[in-house]
Amino acid sequence: MKKIKKLNLERKAIWFFVQGDLFWTVNVNNDLPEGALAGIDLAFDLNSTSYHLGYYQHRACILIDLQHQAIELPFGRWTSLRELMADAEPEFFNMAGRAWQVANFVRTHQFCGQCGEKKIAINWEVASQCRACGHRAYPRVSPAVMMAVVKDGKVLLAQNKRNHGGIYSVLAGFVEVGETLEQTVAREVKEEVGLEVCNIRYFGSQPWPFPHNMMIAYIADYQSGEINIDPNELLAANWYDANNLPELPGQHSLARQLVNHILDC
Repeated sequence: MKKIKKLNLERKAIWFFVQGDLFWTVNVNNDLPEGALAGIDLAFDLNSTSYHLGYYQHRACILIDLQHQAIELPFGRWTSLRELMADAEPEFFNMAGRAWQVANFVRTHQFCGQCGEKKIAINWEVASQCRACGHRAYPRVSPAVMMAVVKDGKVLLAQNKRNHGGIYSVLAGFVEVGETLEQTVAREVKEEVGLEVCNIRYFGSQPWPFPHNMMIAYIADYQSGEINIDPNELLAANWYDANNLPELPGQHSLARQLVNHILDC
């Protein structure tokens, strides 16, 4: 990824136009505008912050952060990141998440956190640097673990207070300073449901742009204890098998992949 100094109106690309936390999609399938900017009928400031994000199916992907410009769309609509990513295949899912995280970084790093002076964008990487003290900042990545606790062929699923619509998922939590990922798994399970676990092993990872998380998934075996939920975090928790599953996260999510793997469903 790198910052674009000047937009080329003839360059063909997939364009990630972001305004606030919304993306411009051109049809009911939530496709993004594609082709040369010269052929896209959108009036916007050509000096808008722009980044080359990478390639999707051999097509360049370019972010244009409109921020708070008053834009009148010629067609299509503004679409949330969650909606854009809902049915996306993994490669596009990650690209859309990258676009939002870069836009979010640019907006939240206009001034130096060390001395308060104005910062400038680095052209050859996604970073900003202070004009005065030289402090350089990079996009924030917040590591969080999620864990599927397994007991007698069943998986522990919980309804988090932040989840809407009655969705149940595996447990999750942020890594604290000085912890290993495995220590975080054991601590979060103990804190959220009062259980002890063992045989903690890695499953996979996924960038999660809500707003800048890296989700690292583990499987752990139940060791001891009875479910006793933390009411500040959870509404409910229980053991489930493939025959009595509650509503789960979408298929694109690492949490769903983890449940599918455990229960072979």
